[in-house]
Amino acid sequence: MVRRLILGCLLGLVCSGWSAEQAALIQIKGAIGPATASYIARAIRVAKEAGAQCLIIQLDTPGGLLESTKDIVQSFYDSPVPTVVFVSPSGASAGSAGCFITLAADVAAMAPNTTIGAAHPVAMGGGGGEQKTDEVMKQKMESFASSFMESIAHRRQRNVEWAVASVKESASITAEQALEKKVIDLIAKDVPDLLKQIDGRRVQERTLKTSEAQIMPIPMITRERVFQMLWRPEIMFILMLMAVYGILGELSNPGAILPGVVGAISLILALYLAAVLPVNVAGVALLLLAVALFIADIYATTHGVLTAGGIISFFLGALMLFDRTDPLWRLSLGMIIPATILTAAFFIFVVGAGLKAQLLSTKTGKEGMIGLTASVVTPTGPGTVRVFVEGEYWNAVCPVELTPGQQVEIEAVEGLTLKVKPKPSIQENKS
Repeated sequence: MVRRLILGCLLGLVCSGWSAEQAALIQIKGAIGPATASYIARAIRVAKEAGAQCLIIQLDTPGGLLESTKDIVQSFYDSPVPTVVFVSPSGASAGSAGCFITLAADVAAMAPNTTIGAAHPVAMGGGGGEQKTDEVMKQKMESFASSFMESIAHRRQRNVEWAVASVKESASITAEQALEKKVIDLIAKDVPDLLKQIDGRRVQERTLKTSEAQIMPIPMITRERVFQMLWRPEIMFILMLMAVYGILGELSNPGAILPGVVGAISLILALYLAAVLPVNVAGVALLLLAVALFIADIYATTHGVLTAGGIISFFLGALMLFDRTDPLWRLSLGMIIPATILTAAFFIFVVGAGLKAQLLSTKTGKEGMIGLTASVVTPTGPGTVRVFVEGEYWNAVCPVELTPGQQVEIEAVEGLTLKVKPKPSIQENKS
């Protein structure tokens, strides 16, 4: 009897271990970009390999790139694991790109006091350049975004009318309104509450078993974390400054090496970010013009006029570098003003001093000895004397006779022999 009881307990423990379910969880906070799309695609693969019941994407984003959003939506459509987007915690939002992502999930959920919407295409796309070039381009972008959103809502059987309005009219609603309008499926206060509510739900021809599922976090790997951190307008702006400081610092002080290496790496990273961020070409042109004006003022006697123009050009270029109508891409004045002052000081004091130093006459070697004063020690032969200069004894030749102690001026250096001439005495100069 005791033996049967023990075997029964062991069997129960084994069965309970076999029946333990898992729910994969990732957290997305901040702008949607290439790193986010890569992270979600990898999380889906990991969740599939682990046999997870679903993949929960805890979302809080102001928006992001349309190209990356399309990749994420496609990953949702192809995912063998049910996807659940949960806009949380309270106070979070699924704005712009986040709205597309939320509606594209198998299950869309929100926490109380959260918002969703405002999906109008303001600065979408990853090809660089100004995104709102003219009314025709604006209409094309709006038409594509609205049709994309409409197809998502149709596929997931959500409120198509509101989904289109979120693009065309920048409509935004709260979690409670979203549930009432059938934009989302449910409201949950936290992840455990979410798991209980989706338990038994039929998704992708399977019934979810999540009431007692264990949470399996899938963190970002180092590469994803680094690129997610880099993918910000502020970071790109700083990298551009580092590239300018480093490369010009190396050119004005050849052989320093470190400034050149840092500048080259920063330039490559800045070019990479420029390929995925909506950069305004006019802003870049103004920044390059500012650099040219700063350098020109070093050589030209303009009494600071070119430097003043460079400061103005740099400030305006930084303002126009990204679209200031969208807070997601906006550079704050708290960053632009100090950067302008620092850049002006860098060119005036560092680059200016380095370039001017390169224009000075040579102070070392044979060329550096020309014009120095030497003292005659002893004659050594017809027209040849021994002189003392800069702590060293040299052989020298002179067309006139010299006496010991007489001061001579070096005219040229021929091998190891100096060519000198008598230096006028103070009395002769006075006369």
